[in-house]
Amino acid sequence: MRTWKDMLKAADADILAWAAEQPWAEPMRRCGQDAEWHAEGDVWTHTGMVYNQVTRLEGYADLTRVEQVILLFVALLHDAGKPDTTVLDPETGRTRSPKHSMVGAAMAREILRALKCDLQTREHIVNLVRYHGRPPYLLEKQEPELEVVKLSCLLSNRLLYLFALADTRGRHTKEMSRPEDTLHLWRDTATELGCFTHMYPFANEQARFLFHRGELTSLHYTPHVDYRCTVTMMSALPGAGKDTWLARERPDLPVVSLDAVREDLDVEATDNQGTVIQAAREQCREHLRVHRDFAFNATSITAQLRKRWIDLFADYGARVEIIYLEPELSTILRQNKQRQKDVPETVIRRLSEKVEIPTLAEAHAVSWIVPG
Repeated sequence: MRTWKDMLKAADADILAWAAEQPWAEPMRRCGQDAEWHAEGDVWTHTGMVYNQVTRLEGYADLTRVEQVILLFVALLHDAGKPDTTVLDPETGRTRSPKHSMVGAAMAREILRALKCDLQTREHIVNLVRYHGRPPYLLEKQEPELEVVKLSCLLSNRLLYLFALADTRGRHTKEMSRPEDTLHLWRDTATELGCFTHMYPFANEQARFLFHRGELTSLHYTPHVDYRCTVTMMSALPGAGKDTWLARERPDLPVVSLDAVREDLDVEATDNQGTVIQAAREQCREHLRVHRDFAFNATSITAQLRKRWIDLFADYGARVEIIYLEPELSTILRQNKQRQKDVPETVIRRLSEKVEIPTLAEAHAVSWIVPG
């Protein structure tokens, strides 16, 4: 089995056997866990137990094969980040693995990319791995409903709930530290809010945008929609084809390009970017002040980088759409060499490890495009 399509055709037992031979499985076998939470032992032992519990879930047979394999891969990878994050707490003497879900999510993305998993399914699995530990702690949130609504924009609450059941059952604990009643509360809350199987039904895209920015006063509030203009924000690695896409799909839009600003100011990409950012922000303001649609063209590969610009656009009442391009890395490297000023391959490969795929939690609209 070498591709995602092969996984969809394979038997559950064969997928587990394949995983056991992968290089990322051995570190999991050598990684111990806290005995109070995982009396069963190492991470791989727990992984196998969770995997088997997934196949025994009530309703597993009613899932589509894609949904089944999604859950199986979440089981395989949900704790894959533990070997890199496990430490001994000097105060308690207990083993803990801080931020292992974030590391595991990054690993999942690379593993699934190598399997040529489609972008939509891949990112669904990545988000399930990233947030797999949330349901048991719902009652610890000050506003539990908001937690459920937020995640509905990133993943299926139904699959998250089902995986949480399997994760709870796939372990031996010295005390019942994860009562399933809390997991059922996640299901019931999501069902009541109408976001168990689908994204929460916001009144409009502006309501969703304001919600994720912490600016929506109530889930029942319908904000007035009166966009002053639309900003098309590009997000992709150097050489991915952002200029080409804009020329083909938005030929009439004026473009604020960080590369163009650097060229105008004679600033190298490796130099201090302060003057470049300042000049680009002023160009953006010129469009925003007169309510003119425009495109913002930069790599914008992390949520933090995007937010700085989206904050500016939102301050002027703009609608923000993000266009994320993800060609094959080999295509990006080839196209990069054809540029007048190519980026070193080592830089592109390093940047590719830092990419955070834009989500509907960031903008009014997000499009993921895989150029042919």
